[in-house]
Amino acid sequence: MARKRVVFLMSDTGGGHRAAADAIRAAMEIKYPDEYLFELVDVYRRYTPFPFTYMPEVYAPWVNWAAHSWEFGYEFANTRHRGRLVMAVAKQLWKNGMRRLIQEHPTDVMVSVHSLFNRPVMHAYNTTQKFRPPFVTVITDLVTTHAFWYEPDVDRCLAPTQAAYDRGLFFGLKPEQMRITGLPVHPQFMKKLVAKDEARRKLNWDSHHPAVLLVGGGEGMGPLYQIARAINSRKLDMQLIIIAGRNQALKQRLESSSWNQPTIIYPFVHNMPELMAAADILVTKAGPGTICEACIAGVPLILSSFVPGQEDGNVTHVVENNAGVYAPGGVNVAETISQWLDEGSEGLAARSASARALGRPNAVWEIAEEIHLQAQKPPVRTRYHAEHQPHLGHTPEDGWVI
Repeated sequence: MARKRVVFLMSDTGGGHRAAADAIRAAMEIKYPDEYLFELVDVYRRYTPFPFTYMPEVYAPWVNWAAHSWEFGYEFANTRHRGRLVMAVAKQLWKNGMRRLIQEHPTDVMVSVHSLFNRPVMHAYNTTQKFRPPFVTVITDLVTTHAFWYEPDVDRCLAPTQAAYDRGLFFGLKPEQMRITGLPVHPQFMKKLVAKDEARRKLNWDSHHPAVLLVGGGEGMGPLYQIARAINSRKLDMQLIIIAGRNQALKQRLESSSWNQPTIIYPFVHNMPELMAAADILVTKAGPGTICEACIAGVPLILSSFVPGQEDGNVTHVVENNAGVYAPGGVNVAETISQWLDEGSEGLAARSASARALGRPNAVWEIAEEIHLQAQKPPVRTRYHAEHQPHLGHTPEDGWVI
């Protein structure tokens, strides 16, 4: 029997979109072996005109060095009316690219893990084809989800939290279109989580001192050095592990510094499950993927920063569920670590349990099952079909919502 095709709409604007697609693909390969062929399509790079094609390169510097302008743009379009206006412009500018995309990537189910592509791609189907494949949106922001995620014509919209689900209802989706699943985390992450003692033996960490893991993302962005030095100045009874990522200059600067506690500095790593399993505290920005991984691993979070607009709700989500705290800047991070260490092993264990309670390790399997079910369905009539054959009428079975 021929394999069915799954196309993921994503872009490397941040690491979360590709990570989500990779996680879902891996889960489907495990759960439904030899049933599917997969494609990950970076829509910005391949199917949008200049200057949008450079968004993967622009995104990280933008949110790191011009966060307030990013926030303004994010919030400006995050309403019903202004969102429609912005999408109307995008649909026009991207029209040819989106039509080329659906022609070059025929599929049995289309899966979007990026908010900007739902409406333009659906518009391409609705204006050029009588039928389209089932369309699934997997939201990869946690709480402060943008209006662009909620394309009313989709067949399924999978939300990570109750807040994201409620925003979908506000923006016009129906309850039967949506489901709360959690955020997809790669099956290998769960598989590689081991007991703390075992993880520390593998990593050659000290088995007695509490371990604080400081992460600045794959590119080692943000005030990582300043936070590390603020922690160091407290001379705490702990060990400090720093992930410098691909930032070689940062790694060299850290390695040339003197430290008041055992300190290990890593470059970009591929063993984050082991590192989180071995850690007692995680210091990081409020990225949704890292938050979800930490909660699954049971590591309480100190959130040192967030992307304005996009990640505001992530902080609230973590703090209100006692999975961690928000402590902006190195001084606040160091003070929080000191307070947590003063609580002793019992206090850290209680914080670990609270973080773990917020994790949803089965999310990726639930999402894989939802996509599998959609892939079994026949093609869906589009608006083009209804508009050119009005006698058919508009019914719920047509697969779209006005």
